Amino acid sequence: MSRHRIERLGHLGDGIAEGPVHAPLTLPGETVEGRLEGTRLADIRIVTPSSNRVTPPCRHFRACGGCRLQHAEDGFVAEWKMEQVRTALAAQGITAEIARIETSPRGSRRRATFAARRTKKGAMAGFHGRASGEITEIPDCTLLHPDLMAALPAARDLALAGGSRKAVLDVASTICENGIDIRAEGGKSLDGPLRQNLADIAARHDLARLSWADEVVAARRAPVLRIGRAMVTPPPGAFLQATAEGAASLLSEMRRITDGSKRVVDLFAGCGTFALPLAETAHVHAVEADAGMLSALDHGWRHAQGLKPVTCEKRDLFRDPLTAAELANHDAAVIDPPRAGAAAQTAELAASRISTIAFASCNPVTFARDARRLLESGYVAGPIVVVDQFRWSAHVELVAEFRYTRA
Repeated sequence: MSRHRIERLGHLGDGIAEGPVHAPLTLPGETVEGRLEGTRLADIRIVTPSSNRVTPPCRHFRACGGCRLQHAEDGFVAEWKMEQVRTALAAQGITAEIARIETSPRGSRRRATFAARRTKKGAMAGFHGRASGEITEIPDCTLLHPDLMAALPAARDLALAGGSRKAVLDVASTICENGIDIRAEGGKSLDGPLRQNLADIAARHDLARLSWADEVVAARRAPVLRIGRAMVTPPPGAFLQATAEGAASLLSEMRRITDGSKRVVDLFAGCGTFALPLAETAHVHAVEADAGMLSALDHGWRHAQGLKPVTCEKRDLFRDPLTAAELANHDAAVIDPPRAGAAAQTAELAASRISTIAFASCNPVTFARDARRLLESGYVAGPIVVVDQFRWSAHVELVAEFRYTRA
């Protein structure tokens, strides 16, 4: 056994001592003992606990890998997440004001991917265990919305019907306005009996829609999401903000930043999280590479009332970003790229001198890289709002404002 003092948390939420030695489920300032395995500490005993240590609210926390930071006080976690943003910005030579952090409440996650597998006695479904491939069942999960918990019995039945004892079935589940939408991957190939069995499972659990890999096998009713004034039916497995509260926080900032704009371009528009609400006051041009999500956005707009025109363009913004000349036709740009960021598109935004940019990001590191490009081109950043949709995780999201100032 060796003794260590935890100096800080790493970007994944593990405690780090001198060495470096990685110690999961520890906090800065703690003295801990454990068995050193390479650079990782196992069988950890807390000798001197941090004043920020609390009793985890979920009884599954120790075994489940779904949460990393339930052992830390909420205020500490909030400050740590804001510091992750400051650190990423500092690495690019940027100092910016963090206005606040908005954290989604407990029991608010509206989408999750469960792991399910057949067992000798039946089936099990939950999340992968901490640092293991084992599945931990989570009947009392404090993270997920209660309505989403209803997908767990369906996931077990899906594993029984089309899974195996060797492979894990990934069951992506989303709460919609009219039921749960499920897309399962990693199961057996479809045949007649399996199709019938899956249809029976969808009926038994009152699923809105059930997809098996890329094929919809049961569509009892079109699953719909309310986005602003529009009702949208996303393609199976489509991206959706993790909580309704988080989506509202991001949208509120997007509205504030683009207020007064008459023509807005929405880059990486998805199913219309921002495009459709912003169309209440502005003409919006939505650009997205996924044809299914773009079609859902367009259909939602066409059947909504009281929205200004929304035009849609299918385009891979990584390989073929909107040019500065194309962007110049708009008053404001909204951008929410994947974790890789948007280096090519940001370069065109910087060259366009578009007056206003509302920039959301799920990766502070790539955001800082892209922000530096904008700042070097004459943009000024406003205060940053950190949005914590993935409560108790190491995941950090944010939204920032950029205004062009050079004559």
